[in-house]
Amino acid sequence: MKTIRYAFWAIVAICLITVGLANRGDVTLRAMPEALADLVGVSPDITLPLFVVIFLGVAAGLLIGFFWEWLREAKHRAEVRNKSREVVNLKREVGRLTTEKHEGKDEVLALLETAGPRR
Repeated sequence: MKTIRYAFWAIVAICLITVGLANRGDVTLRAMPEALADLVGVSPDITLPLFVVIFLGVAAGLLIGFFWEWLREAKHRAEVRNKSREVVNLKREVGRLTTEKHEGKDEVLALLETAGPRR
């Protein structure tokens, strides 16, 4: 299984290196269109290699997707939290009822009844 994992990551690394080498040309990223930048007088732009822009876009997409999924699953996490709280309360109540049931009985018989039948 480790060999398959290492082979997969090696293929991914080769693909990323290939994309990086094929897209080494510089591109200029502008925050505003040129007409608006001329009107405002500010032109925030940066020049980067194209593969950096591609990788940053993929990373941003992954982060947005992970965050979106985390928000979408919030109701499921809340439900699990409520159910686990309910389980703890029910176990506590069963323990309390068990001790009330065996109150005044012989301790050995109470322990045997509490243990229940073996399967």
